[in-house]
Amino acid sequence: MKKLLLLLLLFLGLIGTASADIVETNTLKLKALNACESCNLQVANLSGADLSGANLYKADLSGAKLYKADLGGANLSEAILRGAKLSGTDLSEANLYKADLSGAKLYKTDLSGANLYKADLSGAKLYKAYLSEANLSEANLSGTDLSGANLKNVDLSGATLCNTITPWGTDNSGC
Repeated sequence: MKKLLLLLLLFLGLIGTASADIVETNTLKLKALNACESCNLQVANLSGADLSGANLYKADLSGAKLYKADLGGANLSEAILRGAKLSGTDLSEANLYKADLSGAKLYKTDLSGANLYKADLSGAKLYKAYLSEANLSEANLSGTDLSGANLKNVDLSGATLCNTITPWGTDNSGC
């Protein structure tokens, strides 16, 4: 039994190492090609990276650190950014169609002109984010903090606002 437990622990340790190696390889691929579709970039540190116009379609960036990165015009459609740290990041004109940004930290992030159609922003923190001209139609904004955010000319048609903190107070119109 002890040998089995030891083998199991060793195996799990190797999986963690293999996963870290995959993320490192994918990070290098992304930086070289400015593209990494459907790849694993979980908890990658891409802070300050210039990824403007990058193609990250369906990429998994869960828990990734993207502080002050440039993702302007990037394709992040259907990407998983659950719990990602995107504070101070440039996501202007980015395509985030059906992206999962639940629980993401987007303090002072530039999302001007971004396409967030059908995106999941539940529980996300967008304090003082710049969302001017962004498309948030049919987005899930349940439990999202938009306090201090610039929402000038934002499309919120069909968006779910439930316990959503907005510049005008808590909005429960979509509960």
